[in-house]
Amino acid sequence: MSSAQDPFYIVREEIQDSIDKLQSTFHRWEQTASNTGEYVHLTKELLTSCESIEWQVDELEKTISVASRDPAYYGLDEVELSRRRKWTGSARSQVGTVRRAVEKGKSNSATSKYQDTSRTNIYSAQDNDDFISSESDRQQLLMRQQDEELDELSASVERIGGVGLTIHEELSGQERILNDLSLEMETTSNRLDFVQKRVAMVMKKAGIKGQIMLIAFLVVVFIILFVLVFLT
Repeated sequence: MSSAQDPFYIVREEIQDSIDKLQSTFHRWEQTASNTGEYVHLTKELLTSCESIEWQVDELEKTISVASRDPAYYGLDEVELSRRRKWTGSARSQVGTVRRAVEKGKSNSATSKYQDTSRTNIYSAQDNDDFISSESDRQQLLMRQQDEELDELSASVERIGGVGLTIHEELSGQERILNDLSLEMETTSNRLDFVQKRVAMVMKKAGIKGQIMLIAFLVVVFIILFVLVFLT
């Protein structure tokens, strides 16, 4: 199976696209002031994306575990399995690095926000009202953007889940076919052994003369069948 047809590489491409988007958002987050509404929005988006990607990587690792039980059956070898495990480990490491940085930044932001709130108590009531109104508009805009991005992320997760289910069903179907084939071969082998034993028993009881007569009879039957099939 080529890489373009292998379900693993299809799912891996989806996950890699999500990681690339995660890294891009993370760079924006690093350049955003921690006391802004955009920073809060990006923090939530990053944590949600990390959770989603980690779930996708978990599902991909499950398929690798299934394939590792019988690599030859799935057309794989230990080198390919090792390469796949290495990729999932790298993906998990990248997401983990982003998650830890964002969680640390979120904690620092909460402390900073508390300090900023204490300082703003010296502002006038009118200034506070203007600030709250402006932040409220910004938060509503960011929430709408977040909803759109979450819908897109949800659609991606559903697609990957569908691919994972297809892989599972295909593996289950192939396993059933193998079991049926094995049972049929075992049954045929038992019947062949029985026939061979019966023929050996008949030949033994018939003796030399009986064996010669049996062979002659089979030759005559063969000649008759040959004439019927090829000369008529």
